[in-house]
Amino acid sequence: MDRTNSVPLSANLPARIDELRRQIREHDYRYYVLDAPTVSDAAYDCLFRELAGLEAQAPDLVTPDSPTQRVGSGVSTAFDAVTHAVPMLSLDNAFGEDELLEWDARIKRTLGLDAEATVEYVAELKIDGLSISLTYVDGALTRAATRGNGLTGEDVTPNARTIRSIPLALADPSRVAPGSDGGPAGPPRLVEVRGEVYLPHAEFARVNEVNEASGAPTFANPRNAAAGSLRQKDPTVTASRRLEVFFYAVGALDGARMESQEGLLSAYREWGLRTNPHSGVCRGIAEVCGFVAAWADRRHTLPYDTDGVVVKVNSFALQADLGFVSRSPRWAIALKYPTEQVRTKVERISVQVGMTGALTPVAELTPVRVGGVVVSRATLHNEDEVRRKDVRIGDTVVVQRAGEVIPEIVEVVIGERTGSEVEFAMPSQCPVCGSAVQREAGEAVARCVSRTCPEKVRQRLQHFVSRDAMDIESLGGKRLDQLLEASLIRDQADLYALTPDALLPLDRMGPTLASGIVAAIQASRERPLSRLIFALGIRHVGSHTADVLAERFGTMGRLLEAAEQELAGVHEIGPAIAASVAEFFADEQNRALVGRLFAGGVNPAEPATAERGSAFADMVVVFTGTLETMPRSEAEALVKREGGRTSSSVSGQTDLVVAGPGAGSKLNKANHLGVRVVSEQEFIAMARGTPDVPTDQGTLL
Repeated sequence: MDRTNSVPLSANLPARIDELRRQIREHDYRYYVLDAPTVSDAAYDCLFRELAGLEAQAPDLVTPDSPTQRVGSGVSTAFDAVTHAVPMLSLDNAFGEDELLEWDARIKRTLGLDAEATVEYVAELKIDGLSISLTYVDGALTRAATRGNGLTGEDVTPNARTIRSIPLALADPSRVAPGSDGGPAGPPRLVEVRGEVYLPHAEFARVNEVNEASGAPTFANPRNAAAGSLRQKDPTVTASRRLEVFFYAVGALDGARMESQEGLLSAYREWGLRTNPHSGVCRGIAEVCGFVAAWADRRHTLPYDTDGVVVKVNSFALQADLGFVSRSPRWAIALKYPTEQVRTKVERISVQVGMTGALTPVAELTPVRVGGVVVSRATLHNEDEVRRKDVRIGDTVVVQRAGEVIPEIVEVVIGERTGSEVEFAMPSQCPVCGSAVQREAGEAVARCVSRTCPEKVRQRLQHFVSRDAMDIESLGGKRLDQLLEASLIRDQADLYALTPDALLPLDRMGPTLASGIVAAIQASRERPLSRLIFALGIRHVGSHTADVLAERFGTMGRLLEAAEQELAGVHEIGPAIAASVAEFFADEQNRALVGRLFAGGVNPAEPATAERGSAFADMVVVFTGTLETMPRSEAEALVKREGGRTSSSVSGQTDLVVAGPGAGSKLNKANHLGVRVVSEQEFIAMARGTPDVPTDQGTLL
């Protein structure tokens, strides 16, 4: 029966639409929050189709919080900045039970409690995803923002609306019982809900499979995939990724009273907000340690990534008494599990060729699951590293993921050698084009000398279109290979001559996709000069060095004509970089490439000149240790925008050192030289032009 035609357009229509919305929200709540659906997928789809059909008949009755309005039609070109009403602070870390016990002792001392007293905590699994803040006004979702640097994030509302476990409207107060700790019967007038967006393992595998088949870049891990999916310019792409979310903290709150973390989580569930079912109230630090131990191995059975346990003082009154230090609350800590190490076999050692011709040995491993991800390859960096670790084909090795991301071989299990293992030898000829391989004196890397090596050409193009370079969407991976195999491009400049008609003969290429690819290429023409310099793939020139060169020379023309001696005189440009840049631009083929790029319409934006009086005008800033509220690249970009420059080393020329957890020799040298040292939060306060460090209560990453 066609239910979309079963109800006539009449006075009953608004009531039927309201009833359908109520039923769908109820089923969403049972499915996503309670994990206890009461209808089949087919029955749910029938309700949804009926609602969509009725709304199509009466578009004036469509409301923003209708379940049919999750995916908009607009495509954004940028994300607006959002200042968080309450900062989203970071957490101190603990590594091991001893540090947890020390933290518990500090809590008791600060509260004036006896060492034998018992503090009630809430332990929650630390989800490895992307933090998000949702604002609900009178129960309706009005805005979603990423965490950003903790003070300012990005508005991703259209994308967040596509996530099915994010309710567009909080639960109806008439259906909600009072919170377990005296909380409100229904949603408050205003609430900022904080949580973590993540991608389940099965969906991560599916997304990568789809990307690989279409020629798009694959993601390294579920966290990167979640971040990339939430920040898509087209919400329909986000919708296709099937992101999930857990909620665990609160920012601004008006019209409700909460007394504990346990009560907050209970209220969230009552309002239709999804919380992780594996949190627990712990009466004392011993129970916290038991929770941590219980999940050390069990976490790997979950369908999503976790990398630790967050422990919070349960009572909000005690949280207020404990307060904050400059960058984090005293009342919470993140216990990080140690990096997981596993054993596997080296089946063979292959050699990859990079864009500068660098030959990199890669260990091909018997696939093994490490930290929730299947690992089958690990870089060995160069021939000297292979020798240092004495890695041989056939060896049993210990593997871990450095920083929970990059697979690396920690050591060889010498005791399991049988004598059949084969030592690795770097080839004397390029494994791709057969050209000679050279290793210059004093260098650890051997290189293919051929300019036309197909793999070097491919890698240069991959680098050129990458996010930190010209950032050309829809290119990369197999799609770029298609262009090369069809002889549509030979180098970077050829990209700017492509037309939709030229792309149409390619496999799986339709008019819409072809036009989109060409549009993305054209949109890259006015990237900043620093991006173009980096995109050229000059040896020794990373993104930071490209920034320095762009700021010093201002235009590509001036950089092209700069002599090696002039380059070497630029702060942070040493002799090796100066020689490499001068050699690159002395090459007639490279100069011709730059000329063809400009002839193709590439017109890089020149660096802006910061006004005197900006926060870091004329200052040299060094970062050391771990930044917890923003990536280091973002902090360095902030310094440059405010008229300063950054350096990787502390010297008499340094004006400011920003020190985070793990700061070592640079901090010691700064103290020895009398250089001003500030915390990350003080650095942020300086950037905002505020004289004091913010002390507002904030919520957590």
